[in-house]
Amino acid sequence: MSDMKSDNRQFHRIFYNTEASLNSETSSLPCKIIDISLQGCLVRFNSPWTEPLEKLYTLKLQLSAEVSIEMHVSVSHVVGNDAGFKCEHIDIDSISQLRRLVELNLGDSQMLERDLLALTEI
Repeated sequence: MSDMKSDNRQFHRIFYNTEASLNSETSSLPCKIIDISLQGCLVRFNSPWTEPLEKLYTLKLQLSAEVSIEMHVSVSHVVGNDAGFKCEHIDIDSISQLRRLVELNLGDSQMLERDLLALTEI
Protein backbone atom coordinates (compact mmCIF):
# COMPACT_ATOMS: atom_id res chain seq x y z
CA MET A 1 0.00 0.00 0.00
CA SER A 2 1.28 3.47 -0.83
CA ASP A 3 2.27 5.86 1.95
CA MET A 4 0.67 8.79 0.22
CA LYS A 5 -2.76 9.72 -0.93
CA SER A 6 -3.28 12.25 -3.68
CA ASP A 7 -6.86 11.77 -4.97
CA ASN A 8 -7.72 15.01 -6.77
CA ARG A 9 -5.98 17.14 -4.18
CA GLN A 10 -3.37 19.76 -4.97
CA PHE A 11 -1.13 18.60 -2.10
CA HIS A 12 0.28 15.17 -1.39
CA ARG A 13 -1.02 13.70 1.84
CA ILE A 14 0.96 11.21 3.86
CA PHE A 15 -0.45 8.63 6.21
CA TYR A 16 0.94 9.42 9.63
CA ASN A 17 -0.79 7.57 12.43
CA THR A 18 -0.02 9.41 15.68
CA GLU A 19 -1.73 10.93 18.68
CA ALA A 20 -2.47 14.66 18.69
CA SER A 21 -4.67 17.19 20.44
CA LEU A 22 -7.11 19.69 19.01
CA ASN A 23 -7.51 22.72 21.23
CA SER A 24 -9.91 25.65 21.36
CA GLU A 25 -10.38 28.40 23.91
CA THR A 26 -12.72 26.15 25.91
CA SER A 27 -11.69 22.55 25.22
CA SER A 28 -8.91 20.13 24.41
CA LEU A 29 -9.82 17.03 22.42
CA PRO A 30 -7.48 14.07 22.04
CA CYS A 31 -7.39 12.77 18.48
CA LYS A 32 -5.41 10.60 16.10
CA ILE A 33 -3.87 11.89 12.87
CA ILE A 34 -4.97 9.79 9.90
CA ASP A 35 -3.13 11.77 7.23
CA ILE A 36 -1.44 15.13 6.97
CA SER A 37 -0.18 17.51 4.28
CA LEU A 38 1.21 21.02 4.03
CA GLN A 39 -2.37 22.24 3.64
CA GLY A 40 -4.22 20.35 6.36
CA CYS A 41 -5.03 17.02 7.91
CA LEU A 42 -7.63 14.35 8.55
CA VAL A 43 -8.09 13.33 12.18
CA ARG A 44 -10.18 10.77 14.08
CA PHE A 45 -11.82 11.41 17.44
CA ASN A 46 -13.05 8.89 20.02
CA SER A 47 -16.62 10.12 19.54
CA PRO A 48 -18.56 12.00 16.84
CA TRP A 49 -17.69 15.66 16.30
CA THR A 50 -19.94 18.04 18.26
CA GLU A 51 -17.81 21.18 18.38
CA PRO A 52 -18.72 24.36 16.45
CA LEU A 53 -17.77 24.17 12.77
CA GLU A 54 -16.95 27.87 12.35
CA LYS A 55 -14.28 28.16 15.08
CA LEU A 56 -10.53 28.13 14.63
CA TYR A 57 -8.67 25.38 16.47
CA THR A 58 -5.05 24.63 17.28
CA LEU A 59 -3.80 21.19 16.33
CA LYS A 60 -0.70 19.99 18.13
CA LEU A 61 1.22 16.82 17.44
CA GLN A 62 4.36 15.80 19.26
CA LEU A 63 6.99 14.23 16.99
CA SER A 64 9.47 13.70 19.82
CA ALA A 65 10.15 15.04 23.31
CA GLU A 66 11.71 18.17 21.77
CA VAL A 67 9.89 18.51 18.45
CA SER A 68 6.24 19.32 17.83
CA ILE A 69 4.07 20.69 15.04
CA GLU A 70 1.38 23.23 15.86
CA MET A 71 -1.03 24.64 13.29
CA HIS A 72 -4.14 26.77 13.46
CA VAL A 73 -6.88 24.98 11.55
CA SER A 74 -10.49 25.34 10.48
CA VAL A 75 -12.98 22.52 9.91
CA SER A 76 -13.42 21.61 6.25
CA HIS A 77 -15.65 18.53 6.63
CA VAL A 78 -16.92 16.06 9.22
CA VAL A 79 -18.03 12.45 8.75
CA GLY A 80 -18.84 10.65 12.01
CA ASN A 81 -15.70 10.52 14.16
CA ASP A 82 -13.46 11.81 11.36
CA ALA A 83 -12.89 15.49 10.59
CA GLY A 84 -10.84 17.20 7.91
CA PHE A 85 -9.08 20.44 8.77
CA LYS A 86 -7.53 23.15 6.61
CA CYS A 87 -4.35 24.82 7.82
CA GLU A 88 -5.02 28.53 8.28
CA HIS A 89 -1.68 29.44 9.88
CA ILE A 90 1.50 27.64 10.85
CA ASP A 91 4.67 29.10 12.38
CA ILE A 92 8.06 28.81 10.72
CA ASP A 93 9.37 26.12 13.10
CA SER A 94 6.28 23.95 12.65
CA ILE A 95 6.23 24.29 8.85
CA SER A 96 9.93 23.33 8.79
CA GLN A 97 9.19 20.19 10.83
CA LEU A 98 6.12 19.36 8.73
CA ARG A 99 8.08 19.88 5.53
CA ARG A 100 10.75 17.46 6.75
CA LEU A 101 8.12 14.91 7.79
CA VAL A 102 6.39 15.09 4.40
CA GLU A 103 9.72 14.94 2.55
CA LEU A 104 10.85 11.84 4.43
CA ASN A 105 7.54 10.08 3.82
CA LEU A 106 7.19 11.05 0.16
CA GLY A 107 10.72 9.97 -0.64
CA ASP A 108 10.73 12.44 -3.53
CA SER A 109 11.98 15.99 -2.99
CA GLN A 110 10.60 17.11 -6.38
CA MET A 111 7.05 16.23 -5.27
CA LEU A 112 7.61 18.24 -2.10
CA GLU A 113 8.90 21.22 -4.10
CA ARG A 114 5.74 21.13 -6.25
CA ASP A 115 3.64 21.14 -3.06
CA LEU A 116 5.58 24.10 -1.68
CA LEU A 117 5.17 25.99 -4.95
CA ALA A 118 1.42 25.30 -4.90
CA LEU A 119 1.29 26.54 -1.30
CA THR A 120 2.76 29.90 -2.33
CA GLU A 121 0.13 30.27 -5.04
CA ILE A 122 -2.85 29.99 -2.66
